[in-house]
Amino acid sequence: MELERESGTSFSQEGVSEISEECHSNSSNLYAIDTVKKLLFRRMLVGVNDGRFFMGNFHCMDKQGNIILQDAVEFRSVRRSSPSPMEQRGLGLILIPSSCRISCRVDSPVEEELSMLSLKDI
Repeated sequence: MELERESGTSFSQEGVSEISEECHSNSSNLYAIDTVKKLLFRRMLVGVNDGRFFMGNFHCMDKQGNIILQDAVEFRSVRRSSPSPMEQRGLGLILIPSSCRISCRVDSPVEEELSMLSLKDI
């Protein structure tokens, strides 16, 4: 919906509410983007729903929540039994779809982790 000027510098009531909604959503989006930027190039451990784990450097995340890791290594159990040893292999650059991801852990100091707990609210 377009904003229309009524007279001089004032806007219609609908226009003001639209602007405030856009500013609120943009500010929360900017906060989320800034928080994710702090995670760039950190070591990240991502678990997927088939039991594998991937460790690599966090490279980026898209709007859908897919994650790209650089220099990734895959860890998986050799056998389905719980005390089995883990097998690993180097993969390089990988994309992990958000639909497959069940856990995500970033290497960081405790103080920084506590400050990022608000990321879950977004």
